[in-house]
Amino acid sequence: MIHKNNDAYKSIGEVAKILDLVNKKKGTLNTHTIRFWEKEFKQIKPKILNGNRRYYNNDTIEVLKKVKYLLKDQGMTIIGVKKVLNSDKSLKLDELPNNSINADYRIKNKLKKISELIKKIKSLK
Repeated sequence: MIHKNNDAYKSIGEVAKILDLVNKKKGTLNTHTIRFWEKEFKQIKPKILNGNRRYYNNDTIEVLKKVKYLLKDQGMTIIGVKKVLNSDKSLKLDELPNNSINADYRIKNKLKKISELIKKIKSLK
């Protein structure tokens, strides 16, 4: 098996594996998600070589990790993620949770209210 240098460019399939973008039902890689994010976020710039094949360097992969984290784990909107990526602050992945504590608090409160409503509905039956 050939091992790539960590600094080597990675294919879109390899990046989908790194980001764990896997269709849970089919077990296939969701490379279309990465292509969609490319259109939405100007910071994602793969090298496009022969036959429109995309190759990603480590910097671009880090941006993709941030985008995935903010969209999927933090529940931000695309517009919100664009604001974060366009801000002057250099957000490292390990700094992001500290910046989203307020958002987590609001989500927990909403979930608590939903849970209380569900309990009320169940008690009516």
